[in-house]
Amino acid sequence: MSENAASGTIAFLGLGHMGGPMAANLIKAGHSVVGYDPVPAAVEAAKAHGVPMAGSAAEAVASAAVVLTMLPSGQHVLDLYRGVDGAGGLLSVAAPDTMFLDCSTINVDEAREAAAIALEAGHRSVDAPVSGGVVGAEAGTLTFMVGALPEDFETVKPILELMGKRIVHCGEHGAGQAAKVCNNMILGVSMIAVSEAFVLGEKLGLTHQALFDVAAHASGQCWALTTNCPVPGPVPTSPANRDYQPGFAGALMAKDLRLAVNALESTGVAAQMGPLASQIYDAFAAEGGAGRDFSGIITDIRDKSAT
Repeated sequence: MSENAASGTIAFLGLGHMGGPMAANLIKAGHSVVGYDPVPAAVEAAKAHGVPMAGSAAEAVASAAVVLTMLPSGQHVLDLYRGVDGAGGLLSVAAPDTMFLDCSTINVDEAREAAAIALEAGHRSVDAPVSGGVVGAEAGTLTFMVGALPEDFETVKPILELMGKRIVHCGEHGAGQAAKVCNNMILGVSMIAVSEAFVLGEKLGLTHQALFDVAAHASGQCWALTTNCPVPGPVPTSPANRDYQPGFAGALMAKDLRLAVNALESTGVAAQMGPLASQIYDAFAAEGGAGRDFSGIITDIRDKSAT
């Protein structure tokens, strides 16, 4: 399988806002792809982009060299691999030595469990969560953080390069998820800090542009400021200029920070900022921010600030 995985059929399971464009990019590059998603709207959108559809996940996997999953949670991944309610899982349907490539964002422990059961069933496993959002998925500019054995990384790298511009081998099984959860904890904490600073600047009489011009070239410089600036104006392409249309939705940031908290708790790290950011984004998502860009947290901070 290692010789033909990059050219064999790819079963793409999970064709939502991220998966659909990713599958379309594989087809544009000349790959044989068969998709499946239980959501009718996702199926129709994928079909419109030329993705052939199977009638079930098992049907999609039966003749595939690679099974690529892009699913909402680790439990979805494990259930699909193992099967539920007496139904056989994909590990029992796939041909021997199939490559199971999971691009979902899930708990590190779940990624390692998924790899263990795939290997036990006679297959190969890679975890490769992504960063870059819907825009990156559509443009084929995603970053993939990969957890894999070295030989498996080399097998999937040509596939990942068709969907992303930066492919980083982070270590063995679970390392991709570990890198993703650490990175997004930094992002969530930094966006809150940047947003609080802009609201403070407003209270102190600073213009947004003045604060940006200083912080963007000083020790406050970070991606949350210079690329995804939470106020309109200084960075014209940031979601703040589109009424906080995502982008990277608040619900997804809340999910990723919960994964970070799970990892912190399981490892005994004495963290304070990560758990606090998780609480803040959970509240933001629950109070109307779930579908807004995560930089919209600034509006919540502003609304709750003393007048």
